[in-house]
Amino acid sequence: MSAVLADKPLGAPRSPKAPTEAPAIAIVLLGTGVVGGALLKLLCTPAAARIRLVGAANSKRQQTDPAQLASRGLREQLKSQGDPRDNATLLAALDASGVVTKVIVDATANASLAARHAEWLERGYHVVTANKALAGGELTGWRALQAATAGAARYGDSATVGAGLPVLSTLRRLRGCGDALLTLEGVFSGSLSYLFNQYDGSVPFSTLLGEARRLGYTEPDPRSDLSGDDVARKLLILARNAGFSLNTDEVEVESLVPEALRPLSTEAFLDRLVELDAPLAARAAEARGRGHVLRYLARLNQRGHARVGLVEVPATHPAARLYGTDNQFALTTTRYNTQPLVIQGPGAGPEVTAQALLGDVLALGGI
Repeated sequence: MSAVLADKPLGAPRSPKAPTEAPAIAIVLLGTGVVGGALLKLLCTPAAARIRLVGAANSKRQQTDPAQLASRGLREQLKSQGDPRDNATLLAALDASGVVTKVIVDATANASLAARHAEWLERGYHVVTANKALAGGELTGWRALQAATAGAARYGDSATVGAGLPVLSTLRRLRGCGDALLTLEGVFSGSLSYLFNQYDGSVPFSTLLGEARRLGYTEPDPRSDLSGDDVARKLLILARNAGFSLNTDEVEVESLVPEALRPLSTEAFLDRLVELDAPLAARAAEARGRGHVLRYLARLNQRGHARVGLVEVPATHPAARLYGTDNQFALTTTRYNTQPLVIQGPGAGPEVTAQALLGDVLALGGI
């Protein structure tokens, strides 16, 4: 249940062979934000020489005109120009492409769009996505997705966990060989990894959070990261791929957002960031007194108990030695049981996430 993407200039020659090679893949891109914008840049590289972009859309506008789609300023143009948003027109552009491999790329976090993935697969379109809302949402949605992928259409989900690190592919390969996951532990959020790799109580947490937001490591509203919901969705995706039929209410989630700050507007929340400082400073001091550090971990055991939250770990723990926005996934299986199989690397950033999308698209075309 995996797919891959390509990269090439949208309207210019893509490689010395480009003029004589027909496109192998036609794609529609949903979402031209940070990740979608990075993907558009990759589509202007030789790796995407045999991909044809036939439609692109943000939340309000879309474009299917070939001349406009070939513009390197497409992302900016869509902010003020283009037709009103209409999925039917975008799918019609895919159908009219004349290309056998037709792919919908969802680079959004929109739950309504994710809810359409199974339908699109059933209609024969391949789907490549960074959107976790379906696979990491309610169990009914996951089951619908599994049923839809029983047909010819494929689902490229490499970008949903680990920003393209080979986590899902490794887990599925192990399971396909008859191995079984016993425990899973790790740091699944690039933003929370960055924050707690820096945080020792000497600098207020709110200051570090502001820096992380300015660097683009968090969502515009940092509560999306601090709530733990994104980490929980990733844990659900991994658990389900390992054979655990967990529902959303079976994951224990510790939010770092004080209850009083949860209903506020983004602006009001950002004005009150200092209210995060005292509780976290107290926990950091307690951990430091025991020679430990704080890390936001996801954990799953072989009985299916799943939890995400802030924990103390000793300085010798693998998660205590992470750098920057590193993600880390430690898989203990029936065959990797003496010590876990560890997958680690940058787990945040539009470029690596877009590359994961591109890889899945390219795989669909056998490129």
